[in-house]
Amino acid sequence: MAKEKPGMIEVKSFGTHHVITQPNPLRKMLLRVPDSDLDDPVARAEKALAGLSGEFKQWMTIEADRLSAAHAAIKRDGFNDRTREELFRAAHDIKGDAATFGYPSAAAAAESLCRIIEHAPDLDAVPAELIAHHINAVQAIVRERTKLDTAVVAGVLSKQLRGIADEFLTHANRDRPEHLEAILAPSIVPNE
Repeated sequence: MAKEKPGMIEVKSFGTHHVITQPNPLRKMLLRVPDSDLDDPVARAEKALAGLSGEFKQWMTIEADRLSAAHAAIKRDGFNDRTREELFRAAHDIKGDAATFGYPSAAAAAESLCRIIEHAPDLDAVPAELIAHHINAVQAIVRERTKLDTAVVAGVLSKQLRGIADEFLTHANRDRPEHLEAILAPSIVPNE
């Protein structure tokens, strides 16, 4: 068996074949860190998140107020591209942030509102109460989160809103089968 100097190509000869091993130039670049100095990025992220957690309530209140302001603009000016977009963005931001900030039921209610905005063929035909109930649900979930048993009630409320929204959207899109599949798809919002 022939062996070359370290850092050179190594050839091992066997009766029926040869194994050629090339040197790994990256081995010189690898820095060995003692076990005592190991960094845990997940632990660092969790620690940073815990440090920010005191601000979550304030951030969610700001997002919920933004949603209410968008709804007020719609009540004042009606649906147009600008008001529709702002209502959708506010609901979408809550849908994305709420679970991280500890408000998963608010995320579910906001997702249901996003689905209405996305899939209703005519937003002016959506019952104003349906949209108002979603806005009020998000506001109540954010406001009442710290009280006992609100998570259960908020979860039930969000599921009921989703059911009513799905029922409305299924009826409104009965002549648009391409939308029915998306409407009947399960929620993508994380469970509590």
